[in-house]
Amino acid sequence: MSDSAPSTTATADLRPGPTTASAPSPADTGSKMSHRQVLEALSGILLGMFVSVLATSIVSSSLPKIISELNGSQSAFTWVVTATLLTTTISTPVWGKLADLLNRKLLIQLALVISVVGAGLAGLSQNTTELITFRALQGVGAGGLVALGAVLIADIISPRERGRYMGLMGAVMGIAMVGGPLLGGFLTDGFGWRWNFFVGVPFAIAAILVLQRTLRLPPRERQRVRIDYAGISLISAGVGLLLVWVTLAGTNFDWVSWQTAAMVGGSLVLLAIAVLVELRISEPLIPLQLFANHTLVVAVVASAAVGVAMFGSSVFLSQYMQLARGYTPTASGLASIPLVVGLFGASTVSGNIISATGRYKRIMLVGAGLLTVGLLLMSTLSYQTPLALICVYLLVIGCGVGMLMQNLVLATQNTLDIHDVGSGTSLVAFFRTLGGAIGVSALGAALGSRVTSGITDGLAGLGISPGTTGLSGGIPDLSTLPAPIRTVVEDAYGHGVAEIFLIAAPIAVIALIAVLFLKEVPLGTRSGIEQRMASEADADELPSDDKAAEDASARDDSTVVAVQVRL
Repeated sequence: MSDSAPSTTATADLRPGPTTASAPSPADTGSKMSHRQVLEALSGILLGMFVSVLATSIVSSSLPKIISELNGSQSAFTWVVTATLLTTTISTPVWGKLADLLNRKLLIQLALVISVVGAGLAGLSQNTTELITFRALQGVGAGGLVALGAVLIADIISPRERGRYMGLMGAVMGIAMVGGPLLGGFLTDGFGWRWNFFVGVPFAIAAILVLQRTLRLPPRERQRVRIDYAGISLISAGVGLLLVWVTLAGTNFDWVSWQTAAMVGGSLVLLAIAVLVELRISEPLIPLQLFANHTLVVAVVASAAVGVAMFGSSVFLSQYMQLARGYTPTASGLASIPLVVGLFGASTVSGNIISATGRYKRIMLVGAGLLTVGLLLMSTLSYQTPLALICVYLLVIGCGVGMLMQNLVLATQNTLDIHDVGSGTSLVAFFRTLGGAIGVSALGAALGSRVTSGITDGLAGLGISPGTTGLSGGIPDLSTLPAPIRTVVEDAYGHGVAEIFLIAAPIAVIALIAVLFLKEVPLGTRSGIEQRMASEADADELPSDDKAAEDASARDDSTVVAVQVRL
């Protein structure tokens, strides 16, 4: 037949696979997958998500000790976290865009490789500059795991049934979030902090192998990929400059100063140019037409607020436990258990309710309310607050995040066209990590300023000059401090961490207001694979004249190189 040759070219798959004939899997035919088949496909995806969460959480309890041993400052502490969040933020929409165009299985395996290389190099760091650089590389891989994990889950599970599996997803994330700080603290206390980075390597290798064995996706049409280098560069520079300003303002220069005007103004100009570029090119990094989707806009606003609360709580909790309470990294990791128990329990219960009822808005409203209350409760901390109360406060925050985070992605995916799921999902993740990055930078700057003034005032009350104590700018080691000075440091960090939770509480109110404006859309009953197959079947039923024109176009395109790069 005349259209056989171009058809072969148009549908060539980018992934390796068996060439011998075999019975088609549900993924190949677009038919509904059984529970067992879903679990098999999920195993590799969830293992990849486990690696991503573990890479972030494992250092949270050890970071104060790491920065202290590398002679870093509070700014370095913040940037070790911010660098990862920044590259995760910027790379997430890139991975999401590629997910709409290329083979998703190969992409998630590539993300795992990048994550492994970044982790290994971070473990070899000799100073905070190297650590920040390699953590930034690790963040590029994490961005792929964040974006592609959610997209692949949408591929194999329908929105209505996804709640059944939220418990499993929550369990994996919970184990990584709880086990990460515990494992990191244990390794730091027993073997040295460098093993925090090396220990994730075998998990990543296992995830690559499991994905290769279990994940079966249908062949996809080869498409010409235009990488939006201009958009990537402009958005990276604009967001990066904004984060540098947030980190340095208030310490290196005043908030109201010419440096602030230059950095903020420069960031706004770069981002404005990025918008113009994204409007003009055919394959933008962030398709701006997606913002016409009301649900996506609401999810973006709420996700940014959740990112501030989620990352801020986990990052600065370790500083409170170790510098305001004097706990070891291992004990500091144990303190995060209530937060993760709340997240796991709330996501499991709410997921089952959503699958049974198809309703999600009320659950998300409750989650936003709990998140706000939890942050307000944490703002009452001091270095003498009973540990039992802190556990209750963290449990409330965990429940709020558990009811919000995954359900915001679910609500967004439910309203997206199947061809925009990758870009739309990554856009929500982009703003969540962007909110987290800006939040950690801003809250870290506020904490550094508050702690510095608290220590200075406390030492002045003892008649001691700060310059004689070795506490100027660095992360202190409480075990080396005399009792009176140690109490001053604990009090400064206790009140400083409480203050940043108070700053974060109004941001959670923004999430609550955003969810109030959410329009609840009935959840779909078809997976992404089923929707794509149905879309292709509809295309095959085009009138003969239209089909002939399409075949001619395919013949013309058959000589075009599969991947084109343009600025």
